[in-house]
Amino acid sequence: MEDRARAAAQASRAKTGDSDTLLNTTITPAMSGQPIATVDNSKTFTPTIACQKTQSLLEVLVQPSASGDIGIVRISQDKDFDGTFDTVSNLPVPVSGICANGIISCAPGTWNQCKYFRWDVDSSKSLKLTQVDMPELSGCYCVNNSCGANLVWNNLNSVLGDLGGGMVGALTTADPRIGVAQAQINGPVIDYVGAQSTACASDGTVAQTAYKNNPAAIQGDAASIAAGNSIFQMVAASPAGSGKAQQTRACTIERQVNVIDPQLDDIIARTAGGYATSRTANNVADFLMGSPPDNSLSGGSCSLFDFRMTLHVSDPARIRQASLVEWFADDWGQVRIDGNLVDSGPSPWTTSGLPPGKCELKKTYYAFPNLDLKPYLTKGDHEIWLRAAVSSGGEAFADVHVEVDDSCGSTEQLVDLCSGYAADSKCHLDSEDVDGVETFRGGVATGLRPLPQTWLFGADRCTLQLTRDFFLRKRNYVCETDNAALPDPDLSRGAYIIDHSTETLLADKQTQADGSVTTTTRPFSLPDRGSVPACETICKTQAPKVNTAAAPSGVMGSQQNDPTGIDTFYHVCSADNVCPTGPGEQIASACGCLDDFPEAVVMMQTVRLGGADMTCTSATP
Repeated sequence: MEDRARAAAQASRAKTGDSDTLLNTTITPAMSGQPIATVDNSKTFTPTIACQKTQSLLEVLVQPSASGDIGIVRISQDKDFDGTFDTVSNLPVPVSGICANGIISCAPGTWNQCKYFRWDVDSSKSLKLTQVDMPELSGCYCVNNSCGANLVWNNLNSVLGDLGGGMVGALTTADPRIGVAQAQINGPVIDYVGAQSTACASDGTVAQTAYKNNPAAIQGDAASIAAGNSIFQMVAASPAGSGKAQQTRACTIERQVNVIDPQLDDIIARTAGGYATSRTANNVADFLMGSPPDNSLSGGSCSLFDFRMTLHVSDPARIRQASLVEWFADDWGQVRIDGNLVDSGPSPWTTSGLPPGKCELKKTYYAFPNLDLKPYLTKGDHEIWLRAAVSSGGEAFADVHVEVDDSCGSTEQLVDLCSGYAADSKCHLDSEDVDGVETFRGGVATGLRPLPQTWLFGADRCTLQLTRDFFLRKRNYVCETDNAALPDPDLSRGAYIIDHSTETLLADKQTQADGSVTTTTRPFSLPDRGSVPACETICKTQAPKVNTAAAPSGVMGSQQNDPTGIDTFYHVCSADNVCPTGPGEQIASACGCLDDFPEAVVMMQTVRLGGADMTCTSATP
């Protein structure tokens, strides 16, 4: 028997021992309609869990450019699962960074003028990009030349997997029927095999996925379906199901009010460049840039000086006024926004090269255009660029004036966590407290009702006074559960066996039909279990890696003294105690029973304390 058990366990591990094996032996064949073999390989069968299948759900081709950015990303989709591509499109922007759910596009080869995009799906089920703020993206890293050379080619498999994974995530989120069975990489192309499997419905918004957004609804729906199911009713009417028990379940209905107190930096803020932000009121600011002191720039015969300032716009709807009120340059100047020329002087200067006239004019050009910048300041990051052409000595200055609407606002919603119990016919209201007034007790209404309540929300300058019928209902429901009338199991025999048996003697007590009790004993021994290793032998390796991770403040490696860090890997050793190192890895700890728990605790504590140091609180240190 032991040999048979060991053989069965070994056969099972051969088919399900790790994720890759399980994917190849079960998941991929099941999703793509291929045969699946039983654990002992004695039988095969072809499951039908997918309504439609396609070998060409999604194909992504990438082509890096000389700047290191991915210049071409071609996306081919089979949207109707007929085995042929329905749409083929190219991304409209180069890819400078890759995120788990989107991409980052910057000026080629740099990490400047970056824009952030999330993967989405339009009404025709085609993939598209939606511009967002960077905090809405996750797991971002840089791939162009600003972070290193040939990063895409040297890491092509992981780049394709991360880029395609974000697209697949958007597709499966938009249509839960879609399942991905397999991904294959062939050079600069990654292909996904897909199937349609959820409920075989023609509409992507199937009822089975509605509970993700409203978990409370599943209780009422389940009770309604069970009430009309003959098998359920037969079981419920059986002796085993005739007993009933009750459980008390608590829930709340709460009116949540959020007071919005916007500050100027919450609407628009200078995140990089410039030399000062001058605030004349809570809602008025001037963003200053350049080098205004007289002859603070030394140009020689003719030199170009660039000053850049990044403004981050979080809420463009609250910007009342944004204008370029003043700027000057000695001798020539240009002002651009996101690369677009908005003003120049003293004569039109439209190129990126030297000015169209002689550089030395022996005077400073002053301009007061009061130019409206609101059309340029959409949501996201925007770069103000001041360029000056200087001969001998000169200076440059620009002032962007902004006025915002910092008026208070509020949002209100009613969060009902009791709807599931209220819809369940097996539950009834037992007690209720409404803003401190007891309206139900023991399932009976008390006749008391609270008067309309007036609550104050917010603080400081933003306070809100609301009057409502109620703000918080606390309820207790009593719900029936099945099988409460079954007799308690007789545990006396099990207790006797445990109390009277030893490692070599098995004791037993049995009650006969006539009520008499007999006790027996017999020799007992467990089979030899054999020896097992003290642990699964593993080894630790390390390999250098340039830090290309990206955050709102920029590429992390560019902010470190040494951008090259160390990646640590753990591998399961082979049967002959050999460490299977990967490319570029060096063994840090040989095969054995490694225990790096203290190191892991130190790392987690470091991250926790580092996060606490970066959080402003009112607590006493």
